[in-house]
Amino acid sequence: MVKDFIVEYVKLIAKHPESVSIDSNTLDENLTELLLYVHPDDIGKVIGKDGRMISSIKTVISGCKPKGGPSYKVSVKAKDAE
Repeated sequence: MVKDFIVEYVKLIAKHPESVSIDSNTLDENLTELLLYVHPDDIGKVIGKDGRMISSIKTVISGCKPKGGPSYKVSVKAKDAE
């Protein structure tokens, strides 16, 4: 659910929505790392001015998780040229 939300939301703000993808790594039972890959041109838009956009995404995710559920660490990376 969280992965789907992030991908769909970022696709709405990205200039290259076809390049948006996400991977997840379970670091421990209460922490999952989400690696968001976007086109290099979209990095600034996804992170936002002073990190406000990515911070807002993280706030929505933390507000929607069930009490006692896993926490998420979100990182944004440029997708390698294919």
